[in-house]
Amino acid sequence: MLALSFLAAQMTILMPPKSQTPDFEASLSELETVVNQMEQGELSLEASLQAFEQGIRLTRECQSILNQAEQKVQVLIEQNGKLEAINFETGEPLGD
Repeated sequence: MLALSFLAAQMTILMPPKSQTPDFEASLSELETVVNQMEQGELSLEASLQAFEQGIRLTRECQSILNQAEQKVQVLIEQNGKLEAINFETGEPLGD
């Protein structure tokens, strides 16, 4: 049973990148799985390197998605040609 779950974990690491637009939650969950697998220390050197590469790719995907979200927020709160920081709870402008 343990060997089967270890094999499934290795297959997850070796899966090719998705061709569709990455989803932040899915990418983050996959990254957490990769990190957990690596932290267990049971992967071979080759599998560890592949997991590391996948982790880097997932980290970059997540960062890119977060950057895009930040840009959207900035566009939404831009008023009169300048960016205005607002309190998310109250919607009031933040003082300088």
